[in-house]
Amino acid sequence: MVSRMIRTTIVTMAALLLTAAVASAQTSRPFSGAKVNGGTVTMAVKDGKTTLTLSKDFQVPDTPDPHWQVVDTHGNVYLLQRLGVKSLGGLAKDRVNMTITLPAYVKDVAAVQIYCAWAEAVLGEASFGNGRQHDPSTR
Repeated sequence: MVSRMIRTTIVTMAALLLTAAVASAQTSRPFSGAKVNGGTVTMAVKDGKTTLTLSKDFQVPDTPDPHWQVVDTHGNVYLLQRLGVKSLGGLAKDRVNMTITLPAYVKDVAAVQIYCAWAEAVLGEASFGNGRQHDPSTR
């Protein structure tokens, strides 16, 4: 009887922890735009830091200088890091920044854009459904 109650308690606690972990991650609508159509971005908060992660089906656009760009719920736009990183003279393979950590000055996220800094154009945008997605007090 006691071991059954302990097992039930442990399973309940695990379910609550899993629910809390899932609740802190949100996935956007699919990207839509001139060059980026498909794939999503997931926003998660861990240890007070917000990260954005592109889905596995995201296709990097064939443009000269794609960057991460974030729009907050007040319409402020933040140009962030470059999406692709070139190899060092052939010493390493080119890679893509599929995950970034937002700087502390970005308080919330309404949409994520892929922006070409060379052409100064938004290539695609993925929005989060219901406005403010991130409480600044969690930073």
